[in-house]
Amino acid sequence: MTAEKLDCRGLACPNPVLKTRELVERSGAACLSVVVDNPAANENVSRFLGRMGYQVSVLEMDGNFEVTGTKDESAVSCEVMEPLPGQDQESKIAVLVGTDHMGRGDDLLGSKLLFNFIGTLKEMGTELWRLIFLNGGVKLAVEGSECLPALRELEKEGVHILVCGTCLNHFGILEKKQVGETTNMLDIVTALQLADKVISVT
Repeated sequence: MTAEKLDCRGLACPNPVLKTRELVERSGAACLSVVVDNPAANENVSRFLGRMGYQVSVLEMDGNFEVTGTKDESAVSCEVMEPLPGQDQESKIAVLVGTDHMGRGDDLLGSKLLFNFIGTLKEMGTELWRLIFLNGGVKLAVEGSECLPALRELEKEGVHILVCGTCLNHFGILEKKQVGETTNMLDIVTALQLADKVISVT
């Protein structure tokens, strides 16, 4: 089987996923190969192909990742960030956290405030739909974060936690992520579009 090939090295998020989606939609390829040059792009492309019904394998070589997708006809593909059944009947709140402390004036106080904020999010109940971390906010989802127990509890209750892969990569902490799904800007923008309300902490 001849694979369609796509070279996405050097492309910033979310372009590798966008290019991959364009190829899938244009060609309907049963087999395709996408080359990326960083772990975050590798995770994002791999996850996207998995959602689209491909069996995914990854070959790492010289700092690059070749992500190969082979169509699994028995799998059911789904669109990126497709709403879950029944969620359109209730309010969906997305909380966007772009910092590791809340407010300005004293960063130590701000860290404590954000810790309390994360711990109190459960009071939103089922309306809390997505929790999105980007920039400094991704530090809350990695090894050593005091917020991990609260985040794991939220995830267990069905809250979908998205953690920006480009941001994790920037801070050199991609391998330290402990909770949530490593994601890309396409998923983040789609989540914000689908949400009924967005609360931003930046």
